[in-house]
Amino acid sequence: MNSLIITSIEQGLIFALLALGVFLTYKILDIADLSVEGTFPFGAFVFAKFVSSGVNPIISSLLAFSLGTLAGLLTATLFIKLKIRPILAGILTMTIFYSVNLRTNGKSNVALFEFDSIFDTGSKLLILIMIVLVLKILLDLFLKTETGYLLIATGDNESLVKSLGQNSNKYKVIGLMLANGLVALSGALMAQYQGFADMTMGNGIIVIALASIIIGDTFGKNSRKIKNTTRAIAGAVIYKIIGGIAIDLGLNPHDLKAVNAIIVIIFIAYNNISPKIFGQKKKKGGEINA
Repeated sequence: MNSLIITSIEQGLIFALLALGVFLTYKILDIADLSVEGTFPFGAFVFAKFVSSGVNPIISSLLAFSLGTLAGLLTATLFIKLKIRPILAGILTMTIFYSVNLRTNGKSNVALFEFDSIFDTGSKLLILIMIVLVLKILLDLFLKTETGYLLIATGDNESLVKSLGQNSNKYKVIGLMLANGLVALSGALMAQYQGFADMTMGNGIIVIALASIIIGDTFGKNSRKIKNTTRAIAGAVIYKIIGGIAIDLGLNPHDLKAVNAIIVIIFIAYNNISPKIFGQKKKKGGEINA
């Protein structure tokens, strides 16, 4: 059981970067970006391409992040310049990157067991904690900059940003590029963790990201002191622990995707229904909401 929990936490930390990326588009920019289902395996294949060519695994991971931002740039170009709806733009990018992923290494599955990885230097858990912590701190600092504030404002009130003489599209591009870079890095880490890159890695990955964000919001909604980035990370870890326990209790792995969707439904329903229930109870008790 201890081994299961540790494995779940490790995978949760990898998916935490995915959750942080989707957090930027889904929660901050209010954009449904489905391109991440192509970006996640793209990061894995980019890492595989470079590390198999003799490039240091750390540099290969950074290159996966850098090239992953191009997926966000493509999505932004499609819906900003060509006026394609964001959700369709993401689907088109995802479709394009399916072919790009195949072209990157020339095959749909690449074994990485014989190559170096960033996990060779020590404990996987400690390395992942350090990576996630550093990226969380950097993202929090970025969101406190002028660019970060304008990025948040673009999602909250785009008209306000335009009234300040700023180009809101610029911040949409920045947000989408940064988000997809984080997703690609998450894919690169997962490839190193499991020892291979595969075309199917991105299937349903958006559900995992949304589940992580929703679970994090549910457990942290009663405390304003908990940062949204912290909630996304905690949600990813909790989500993987729930999935790990379900498999340990006898769940067929083939049913895991259905369980993923059910988890999302349950937490969304809870968030939507519980305020009404508690509100009615307070009203019956004669209490006044501030």
